[in-house]
Amino acid sequence: MKKLSLLFAAALVIAAGAAYSQTTKSSPAAAASASPSTPPTIASSIDREISLVEKEVLEAAEAMPEDKFDFSPEKLNLPGSDYKGVRTFAQQLKHIAASNYLIWSPITGEKPPDNVNDGKGPDNMKAKADIIQYVKDSFAFGHKAVATLTESNLVQPVIRNNRPPTTRLFLATFAPAHCFDHYGQMVEYLRMNGIVPPASRGK
Repeated sequence: MKKLSLLFAAALVIAAGAAYSQTTKSSPAAAASASPSTPPTIASSIDREISLVEKEVLEAAEAMPEDKFDFSPEKLNLPGSDYKGVRTFAQQLKHIAASNYLIWSPITGEKPPDNVNDGKGPDNMKAKADIIQYVKDSFAFGHKAVATLTESNLVQPVIRNNRPPTTRLFLATFAPAHCFDHYGQMVEYLRMNGIVPPASRGK
């Protein structure tokens, strides 16, 4: 089982490295920030993955005008559609941030903020600047948590309240996957409002 876990970890490192390599080909800034003299680790590879989704989420958030932060496809009343009750753009962002805290906190055992609100984030947070700062803080929390990963603690069981045991490796990699899921929804919200997502501009 241990061999399988280590093989899985190695595969994640290779996959993350490949994804980063593709990004640096189209991003001079990303290429400049790479430091080839520093050997990659599992922690640094996962941290790069977090940085990639963090950049795309925050750029998409900045691209949406504040008066559209309450937009959801439900407002379009599209014939034959069923968007009743789906999250608004702001709620997508707050959910990403709150979930980041909830997913990454067991890695270090640090308590998430009181305002995660079962993954919904603060109900009373409405201003664009406040929401974006909440998202930024949650990614900073993730970078800090992932920095504690080592070969010896990657697959040690992590006990969570009222949830099955898991591993730090799963939590560290599941959070960016979850972010990308909601980033995809944010992209659709931008395009529904005539806004080309920053990651798609100039291509």
